[in-house]
Amino acid sequence: MGMDYAAALAEIGGRARAAAAELAYASAERKHAALIGAAEAVWQRRQSIMDENTLDMAYGQQKGLSPAMMDRLRLDEGRLRGVVDGLRAIAEQPDPVGRVLAEWDRPTGLHIQRVATPLGVVGVIYESRPNVTADAGGLCLKAGNAVILRGGSESFHSSAAIHGCMVEGLRAAGLPEAAIQIIPTRDRAMVAEMLRATAWIDVIVPRGGKGLVGLVQSEARVPVFAHLEGICHVYVDADADLEKARRVVLNAKTRRTGICGAAECLLIDRQFFARHGSVLIEDLIRAGVEVRAEGTLRDIPGTVPAAEADFGHEFLDMIIAAKLVDGVDGAIAHIRRYGSQHTESILTENDVAAARFFQRLDSAILMRNASTQFADGGEFGMGAEIGIATGKMHARGPVGAEQLTSFKYLVTGDGTCRA
Repeated sequence: MGMDYAAALAEIGGRARAAAAELAYASAERKHAALIGAAEAVWQRRQSIMDENTLDMAYGQQKGLSPAMMDRLRLDEGRLRGVVDGLRAIAEQPDPVGRVLAEWDRPTGLHIQRVATPLGVVGVIYESRPNVTADAGGLCLKAGNAVILRGGSESFHSSAAIHGCMVEGLRAAGLPEAAIQIIPTRDRAMVAEMLRATAWIDVIVPRGGKGLVGLVQSEARVPVFAHLEGICHVYVDADADLEKARRVVLNAKTRRTGICGAAECLLIDRQFFARHGSVLIEDLIRAGVEVRAEGTLRDIPGTVPAAEADFGHEFLDMIIAAKLVDGVDGAIAHIRRYGSQHTESILTENDVAAARFFQRLDSAILMRNASTQFADGGEFGMGAEIGIATGKMHARGPVGAEQLTSFKYLVTGDGTCRA
């Protein structure tokens, strides 16, 4: 007889609700201790975690995952050191719960405070990257939330191993082990149950490709923090510094092609191209990038003619679309048409052009003279992130511990009555 998914999720959700109630008033010291304990457990068990990851890599190979997805899945000692460092960084951040966001007095004699509170129970649905188990678990704990994790089928063993370390940290700190739970099955039916679980889950955070995020956004009855795609642009302005541009463009595309902050489209100002020629395109081709070029850029040897569908496409691979534009306004118009409001970068020494780019685009992250690969909560000083939100409600950009809180009003009077 098959699993009763609704009953299984109700049991997990009930435990999460009870844990969230306790976490809401847990001391900063206990949360700190749990995070440090989890970090130590990850490092102590690193060989065991890597052994489990070997099973997942074999499974991913059988499924025919792309090289970029296999890269997301892979864990080694260096990446586990990053997990440990991320947990420690989250632990050392100020506790976001209980912060007084604003306070004021009214003529009636009332004193009013707006104070940060946990969201409650967060559901995180993610693909491939087992490190999200630690990032999401750690950030939710720091913000006083319980979390229900549903990792991808391909990261099943690695995620479970890291989850065990998170639970060890909770146990050692005297916090409820149900504060961080993981769905114990690969069956996708549990994803559907999570999306409907308004009684148990306060917000869903999907972290993965377009297929996963699109499904969550279309099917969820629970509120969602998400970005559908990371269609990130780099615009090389007429007044860009050539050497800076060469470094940034290569890094933005090639450092890691499978992350949402990887550049997917290169826009080059016509004046810059007239002055410096095809050097940026040649750099990319030499690095092994397939450049799908439009217009004049198609004449550069080694490029591939771009199709209309290549603009506004998230490749997550060693492929980039490229075209010439007429100044900053041309870049802005292109990004407004094809972008996903994730991350855009302008490369320029011109303050006026940079200010116009920042003012007239509404992506969650806008950069100047910096690689889009910095679109990451860890790089923003958040220790880690649970994802990049591109919507405009509640959280936007990297979602760290502070963004995983809501607020309530505390109103104090002295026998005060309303006239």
